[in-house]
Amino acid sequence: MTKTNQKNRLTSIRKKKKKEERMAFAFLFPSLAGLILLSLIPTLISLYISLTDWVYTDGLWNWNFVGLKNFIDLWSDGWFQKSLWNTIIFTIVTVPAGIFLSLVIATLIDSFCGERSSGVIRIALYMPHVCNIVATSTIWKTLYSSYGPVTNLMRSLGWSNPPKFLANYTWALPAVMLVVIWAKIGYQVFLYGAAMQSLPSELYECASLDGANGIQKFRRLTIPLLANTTFYMTVTGIISSFQVFGYVNVMTGGGPKDSTYVLVYYIYKLAFQYRRTGYASAVAVILFLVLLVVTIIQYIHNNKINRD
Repeated sequence: MTKTNQKNRLTSIRKKKKKEERMAFAFLFPSLAGLILLSLIPTLISLYISLTDWVYTDGLWNWNFVGLKNFIDLWSDGWFQKSLWNTIIFTIVTVPAGIFLSLVIATLIDSFCGERSSGVIRIALYMPHVCNIVATSTIWKTLYSSYGPVTNLMRSLGWSNPPKFLANYTWALPAVMLVVIWAKIGYQVFLYGAAMQSLPSELYECASLDGANGIQKFRRLTIPLLANTTFYMTVTGIISSFQVFGYVNVMTGGGPKDSTYVLVYYIYKLAFQYRRTGYASAVAVILFLVLLVVTIIQYIHNNKINRD
């Protein structure tokens, strides 16, 4: 091959590569533009607003720069502290409970149900996850009412005077937690069910030959082998729990008093009822930092797995 032909071939390869790069960028541009316009820029604007005393009803640019005052005031704000504490409690309860129940249910389905029946059960469990949150919350408000099925069940079990769960300061948050666990468990069962399909059957056969029963195989094999799936569900569950809003807004409206105030609901109230936009942005930044830390932990964990 002459030098001229070789040079022409290299030039042709470069042109083809540039064309492919331009084509790839053309396909990526809409998503990239949406990410910048709808996520990055609003995040930066919110970060700046958190350093001001802006009230959105006063109009654009009508704000005063107050520096870190909003962030300092947060830690003496009883409503913020209660919202943060409720969110932490909500996360501590719903995430482990949901993961444990979904793992047990997925294992039972995988062990005792046939292929057709397991698919029907998984779809039935998954339905609450895709249902509208407002509709789901409204139905559960009826179930929790004074003469609803849940309250009547408590009476039939011997609880002579069960409380109005959503109107009781002690029981309101646990009642919402139960609904969230119920609504999300089908999605988690689907994830565990998919992960179980890739587990090596040889290990379970060897365990059976060694005399291991179902519980021992569940503890010694299933749980360790599904550790990566569990970690992923833990991280995404924490992120989702810190962003809970719809169920609280519809079912309790943050009440009674501050018993079901969570961070996102508090941000909503600050911004749109009390019109303290700058202060609400400061709370949103705190929430963003918490979720950022959780995301970084997941990123580091995934990189470690890929290296191993």
